Amino acid sequence: MMDNFSLADQKYMSRALWLAQLGEKKVAPGPMVGTVIVKDSEIIGEGYYKSYQGIHAELQALKMGNKKNKGATMYINLEPCYKPQELPSCIKSIINSGIKRIVISMINPDPEISGRGVKALKKAGIKVELGLFKKEAVELNETFLKYIKTDYPFVYLKKAQTLDGYIASKTGDSKWIINAKARNESNKLRNKVNAILVGIGTILADDPILTTRLKDQPASDPERIVLDPQLDIPLSAKIINQNSDAQTLLITSAKKLKNTSGELTDKIKALQNKAKVELIELELKNKTFFDLKEVLSLLHSRGISSLLVEGGARISCSFLQENLVDKYYYFIAPRIYGGNDGISSFCGSGPELMANAIDLKIIEYKMLDDNILLIAKNKN
Repeated sequence: MMDNFSLADQKYMSRALWLAQLGEKKVAPGPMVGTVIVKDSEIIGEGYYKSYQGIHAELQALKMGNKKNKGATMYINLEPCYKPQELPSCIKSIINSGIKRIVISMINPDPEISGRGVKALKKAGIKVELGLFKKEAVELNETFLKYIKTDYPFVYLKKAQTLDGYIASKTGDSKWIINAKARNESNKLRNKVNAILVGIGTILADDPILTTRLKDQPASDPERIVLDPQLDIPLSAKIINQNSDAQTLLITSAKKLKNTSGELTDKIKALQNKAKVELIELELKNKTFFDLKEVLSLLHSRGISSLLVEGGARISCSFLQENLVDKYYYFIAPRIYGGNDGISSFCGSGPELMANAIDLKIIEYKMLDDNILLIAKNKN
């Protein structure tokens, strides 16, 4: 596919992809889109999607190019929108601008658009070429693709562990298994997702704040999701007593919220009065825990397109066993716990045969001083 495109085409599409990623997290649950317009080997216009429901990248680039757009080539990583009921329409604006050629990385998976934009451009006499850096474009918008095609957000699972697979000692101590550079990289992952999820066990054991703390770039906190079936969270928990722009969602059983008397009612009222704290009712799948697919559907309905699972062994095991993880981030330190009484990455029973273990494909690894980060996806 690359043979069909010139080095200049590759250069300008690389620029479009770079522009697109500047909108990471800000445009969710929409896609990251970058556009470059070139005429006579000169960039005359460019733009990227900066905020959800903001001005589209194509329109920004066309405005910058203005009267020079006639006869130019446009590069864009995602098929432009084609919704006649929406004004201004990107496709109509491109056609009216006089653009003669458009290079697109991938078709827009939105069922209201998918292929219709390309068809309209071709009908207008514009030369359309597809597939340049498609793999990179798909990877860039992996969260959007999952969000638009399913009822679930894209799920990341993060682990910080010893070489022999422990996330804490028998006393629950985990500070610090991984080094400072690895912890900063972990915070970069928090910075890119819409929400972070833990179970009440993590809150009771560690009392985390789950904010984003970065040394080398601006940071924004994800929404914090706590699965708390019995509403055991202490009113003093740090996660519900902090100065953050992000909400904390406490998901608890409907029966708990419908309790109308006693100490629990006072606790519910106190939680409801806390800033940036929201209680959400959800029925239990069994007597003790939620249906994780219902949890994910709930988060999807709230516009959350990417979710980082950063809980303990039980939550991790539940997501793993239900095949709900899309990408794994493993931070591994060169230290050995050395016993069998610590807290391992997962709890519960694994398969009887190793042949039935979950096979992963390592897609990237990074050395973080003496720690290593492995990023993987399911092989099948």
